[in-house]
Amino acid sequence: MKIIRSGARASILGRGDWFQGRAWYDEIAVPAAPSRIHFLEAHFEPGARTAWHSHPLGQTLHVISGVGRVQKAGEAVREIRPGDTILIAPNERHWHGAAPAHGVVHLAVQQTAPDGTEASWFEPVSEAEYNAPPSG
Repeated sequence: MKIIRSGARASILGRGDWFQGRAWYDEIAVPAAPSRIHFLEAHFEPGARTAWHSHPLGQTLHVISGVGRVQKAGEAVREIRPGDTILIAPNERHWHGAAPAHGVVHLAVQQTAPDGTEASWFEPVSEAEYNAPPSG
């Protein structure tokens, strides 16, 4: 058993080619063989979001606070709120982040593929995509 104290690891600012706006994440669990689980807490400032991306083995998000948005390619933008859990299928192209006027905090869990890949990153989310009226 190992206990990692809160604050033992510094928060990480999201890379500019992977995020629009300011998004920070804290690693809760980093994959250590034989485990391939990566567990994060992500904090998005209002208007911040990921670029389009996918995960080879899928991803699960769980909203802790605030108001956010998520979109699967080819579908409408969806609003997400505290208590919502979003199940993203393997290789499903998507983005997620905060709403325009609200920050959002969510937990993210994904597995690293055997080849070491955790995500494939694509183009930024356009303003038109981000500002589309959310459903649900």
